[in-house]
Amino acid sequence: MIEEFDQAEEIAQLRAALQRQQRATATAKRKTAAFIDAVYDAARDAGLAVGAAPPVKRQPKTRKRAGAEVALIHATDWQMGKMTSGYDIATCEERIMEFAEEICRIVAVQRADHPVSTATVMFGGDMVEGISIFPGQAWEVEAHLFEQLFACAGLMEQFVRRLLADFDAVDVICEYGNHGRIGRKGENPAGDNIDRMAYRIAGDRFADVADVTWRTSADWYQIVEVGEYRALLVHGDEIKSFGGNTPAFGILRKANSWATGVVEPFHDVYMGHFHTPMTLTMANGGQIYVTGSPESENAYAAEFVAARGQPSQRLHFVDPAAGRVTGSHLVWLD
Repeated sequence: MIEEFDQAEEIAQLRAALQRQQRATATAKRKTAAFIDAVYDAARDAGLAVGAAPPVKRQPKTRKRAGAEVALIHATDWQMGKMTSGYDIATCEERIMEFAEEICRIVAVQRADHPVSTATVMFGGDMVEGISIFPGQAWEVEAHLFEQLFACAGLMEQFVRRLLADFDAVDVICEYGNHGRIGRKGENPAGDNIDRMAYRIAGDRFADVADVTWRTSADWYQIVEVGEYRALLVHGDEIKSFGGNTPAFGILRKANSWATGVVEPFHDVYMGHFHTPMTLTMANGGQIYVTGSPESENAYAAEFVAARGQPSQRLHFVDPAAGRVTGSHLVWLD
């Protein structure tokens, strides 16, 4: 009889504990939803206060199409809000706009031989630094999440508008990174991400611009299509590294697995995350392009990874009819 009473009491306690946990989970979800709603409300109010962006002065549209190529731009790991001895928000803005100018200069050289009238921009994630990715990170940031978010959205808009002045059309595809997550890993849904918020805010600023398309989703990957060319865009945190190493073998193994039909068919893979430019060849002959970051003077990378990457981003040229990359440029930004 006593044993039955103890079991009943234990069940009652477990039920009470479960109810408390369910209430706490529901409260946390409401707080996250309220935060996201507040961000979008603030973005809408800020947009009304700033007003419409001034019209972009456009070049005459290209009429010649034979031999045309597309500029494929991988812009990733901006880490906006991170502060080091050689990097802050102002430095990031300067380097990214330098990247835009360098794209236009390289494209002008290509156009002497054949048309390059459109651009595809791949925003690859970790566009913001975040504040809770690792212990002590809050002491290495220049601005908190709210400021990081709007600085990043503003820079993405500025970057795309500069390209729009030099191209007939710009297609934007967005993938989020691990630094944009809200809270600790697993604390909130992965799709509740500051990168995604920044993409949404910046994309809304082009809602009435006919020559800009903007795509983002909660998926961990995107398939980028340029004519017959298909690329897999991921952030890169899907591959784990140990001991501070850039896991080249792990990257190859995971990309080769993806190519077996795990995701839709693709030719090449683009990722960031590791801040170290690299090109690897998959078993099927496709390429894995790992792109760097505009960040510099990262003390953690120097101490733990024993590496000091040079600020860079990536520009490719794609033949949409042949479905392949025809030119590859690492654009150095230091």
